[in-house]
Amino acid sequence: MKKSFALRVDSDVYDAIERWAADEFRSTNGQIEWILSEALKKAKRYPKKKEEAKKNHEQQ
Repeated sequence: MKKSFALRVDSDVYDAIERWAADEFRSTNGQIEWILSEALKKAKRYPKKKEEAKKNHEQQ
């Protein structure tokens, strides 16, 4: 399930994200989601999916 929320960003930052998204053939929203996901993975804070969590629990 996806949640919606308002996000305020500097117009120069938004323009840079918009250009980056176009270079990657993504929507601006999709690019922001990708950036956030990559940052979470890098910080080792990306949430486990329910199926992976269940599988790991069954293996214990």
